[in-house]
Amino acid sequence: MGATHVRVNFFELQVLTMETPKTGAAATADANGTLVQGIEQAGSGVHQAIDRVSDAAWGAVDRIASSAHQVVDKGPDAATQAAESLSVKADHLKEAQTHLTQACGTYMRSNPIATLGIAVGIGFVLRRLMSAQ
Repeated sequence: MGATHVRVNFFELQVLTMETPKTGAAATADANGTLVQGIEQAGSGVHQAIDRVSDAAWGAVDRIASSAHQVVDKGPDAATQAAESLSVKADHLKEAQTHLTQACGTYMRSNPIATLGIAVGIGFVLRRLMSAQ
C-alpha cells in the first residue's frame, strides 16, 4: 500500500491507494491523476476555509465600525451639552455680577461716609502691602 502526502497551506491531504502498485507509464498517470485530484480537493478546502474566515472577519469589522460610529456620534453631543451647560453658568454669573454691582451702588449712595472710610482703609492696606515688597 503506497501513500502520497500533499501539504497545502493549513490542510494536509493523505491519498492512500488500495490497489496493487502499477509500474511504468500507467503508474505515473494514476499517481499524477490522484495527486491532481488531491490538490484540487485541498484547494477547494482552502477556499472554503478562507470564505469562513472572511465571513467571521467581516462580522468583527462591522461590530468595530459600529462601535466607532457610536463613539464619534456621542462626542459632538457631549461637547454640545458641555457648551450649553457653560453658557447657562456664564449667564448665572453675569446675573450675579449685575446684582452685586447694583447692590454695591445702592449701598454707596445710601452710606457715603461709610463708603469713604472703607475706601481709605482699603487704600491704606494696599499701600502697606506694596511698600513691604
